[in-house]
Amino acid sequence: MEYARLGQSGLRVSRLCLGTMNFGVDTDEREAFRIMDAATEAGINFFDTADVYGWGENSGRTEEIIGRWFKRGGGRREKTVLATKVYGDTHDPYDGPNREPGLSAYKIRRHLEASLKRLQTDHIELYQMHHIDRRVSWHELWGAFETAIAQGKIGYVGSSNFAGWDMAVAQGEARARRMIGLVSEQHKYNLMCRLPELEVLPAAQALGIGIIPWSPLNGGLLSGNHRRGGAGRRSNDEKRLEAHKKQLEAFAELCDEIGEPEDLVALAWLLANPAVTAPIIGVRTQEQFERSLRALELKLDDEVLKRLDDIFPGPGGDAPRAYAW
Repeated sequence: MEYARLGQSGLRVSRLCLGTMNFGVDTDEREAFRIMDAATEAGINFFDTADVYGWGENSGRTEEIIGRWFKRGGGRREKTVLATKVYGDTHDPYDGPNREPGLSAYKIRRHLEASLKRLQTDHIELYQMHHIDRRVSWHELWGAFETAIAQGKIGYVGSSNFAGWDMAVAQGEARARRMIGLVSEQHKYNLMCRLPELEVLPAAQALGIGIIPWSPLNGGLLSGNHRRGGAGRRSNDEKRLEAHKKQLEAFAELCDEIGEPEDLVALAWLLANPAVTAPIIGVRTQEQFERSLRALELKLDDEVLKRLDDIFPGPGGDAPRAYAW
């Protein structure tokens, strides 16, 4: 297993992050346990979840599954760098008018305590804001996170779905308080979604923030599923496939030439970017997980990277050069 520092922190995490969004939804608890055990055995120490996973009235179910896995002992908790998130509606009836998605010192305190209880732990290594809330001041937010860090309940703070501007403002406010600030940004980034290269990635590198890409296969479009039959596909999937048919065919042809499957090439492309700390692999089965591990062994040469740029062009450079020159 390969490891990297998480942004400007000294914390070392595996180059692949285990995503748990399917646990309790498409993946039952027994299979989730198998996947987490296999991940630990493979050297993956970085697990990502969120307080809303399980979704709707079942929000929190995924955290509960992870908590019961920790409870099995054997060093499971001690070997895990745990990341969860706050922002959404967890359907807690006691939240009252504060149920609506957003951030506040009140919500951070309440939702952190609830996550710790479900996860059966007394601390979370990386506590992430699931989205930006521009209605709330950074004075309030950093004050709440500073308190949680001082209490030993969280180690570091991360963001998710932030713009480059939001990250810059957050870091400026944190440094004014002599805090380390954000150490990570979880962002949608893949071969078919390269807009983050314009602002988010260069901002993250300049500000000491590690990028954790979610949806590395763009909702399955980069997995090679387009080669298989239409059985079980949703009409929306068919529309997406048709809209990107030429790109996906060219991608498949390139992957055939180098003798590697599309999903692993897409992951290897992300891992080759110095701004990327660890893509999130949101597997449903242990077999899918074990397949994903081989992406770490796949190194793409300059010619292949150039051809991928031709098939999936980026935004034309990073800011401000892409705007001005």
